[in-house]
Amino acid sequence: MSEDVIETDVLIVGCGLSGLTIADRFAREKDMSVLIVEKRNHIGGNVYDEIDENGILVSRYGAHLFHTDSERVWAYVNRFAEWVRWEHKVLAHADGRLVPVPVNITTINALCGTSLRSEDEARAWLDEHQELPVEIRNSEDMALSRVGRRLYERLFRPYTVKQWGKEPAGLDPSVLARIPVRCSFDDRYFSDRYQALPRHGYTEFCRSMLDHPKIRVLLDTDFFEVRDRIRAGLVFYTGPIDRYFGGLPPLEYRSLRFETIRLRNVPFFQPNSVINYPSPDVPYTRIVEYKHFLHQESPHTTIVRETSTDEGEPFYPVPNPENQALYARYKALADREIGVYFAGRLAGYKYYNMDQAILAALELCDRLL
Repeated sequence: MSEDVIETDVLIVGCGLSGLTIADRFAREKDMSVLIVEKRNHIGGNVYDEIDENGILVSRYGAHLFHTDSERVWAYVNRFAEWVRWEHKVLAHADGRLVPVPVNITTINALCGTSLRSEDEARAWLDEHQELPVEIRNSEDMALSRVGRRLYERLFRPYTVKQWGKEPAGLDPSVLARIPVRCSFDDRYFSDRYQALPRHGYTEFCRSMLDHPKIRVLLDTDFFEVRDRIRAGLVFYTGPIDRYFGGLPPLEYRSLRFETIRLRNVPFFQPNSVINYPSPDVPYTRIVEYKHFLHQESPHTTIVRETSTDEGEPFYPVPNPENQALYARYKALADREIGVYFAGRLAGYKYYNMDQAILAALELCDRLL
């Protein structure tokens, strides 16, 4: 990038789903010039995917499954890609067997030695085993109030410790509130009306969102190294909010380490796209076999082992009282900024599903446009 000053109507920091949605609306609806600055060497943020040497479409930053009940979001994403119905399922390796996640009747029967056959029997079993505190203060309280101690100790607690590096008792209730519990044999991970994958991958979907002459993208560019050379009427920041301001203690984030293994002349490695490993005896949290997604064809397969870590690229805000209090101080600084808006998971220090990130960006644009 040259040392010349760049002028643009809208500057967006980060080329993930939040930034792409904002760029699309300002360019298409207002014909305003948009500059996206992205520190990575590719578009799409964490949903970036690519065809690997085995001929398999693989996500670089973990599996992403689109699901939503929002008619608005569903109509919006269909403007940019063809979507294929995909009902995601997850298995967990627990007590030497594979069981469905989220918890359903099959999970209870396998791990608790029961023979439940109906929703009424499952509800009765949960009613008997749930531990209902006076107040739900943390994720341990949340899980115990929903599934009881036996399932909590076998599935919820060990996986949460591996994923977050903290006991559930030290995390906000929202962490384990997001995982459904079913009194049926339904083994789908999500229950949203719309569940799908883009037929040609997320990168092509994102490229279509950028297909406008008013949108320009600078890759391999750190915003903080070039911010003094960009003049913009509006700024949208989607990176970590603590890096934008500095001066206060850093917020805590959880990251992921990916170990990719390409297996030649192996049709499939595992019976499902995603298998979780809650046991503390296994270092990784899950194995993703991407060939399952979209029923891809190849004589080979690719698996990715994911391990949660405190080091590396920030992926997840860590929701506990200390971080939430610190974020409130950053939020107060953000509210005083003029012409700068903060969007997305890292800037809002909040876990967003893909549809939630898109909807929040759409609604932010509604207010400004």
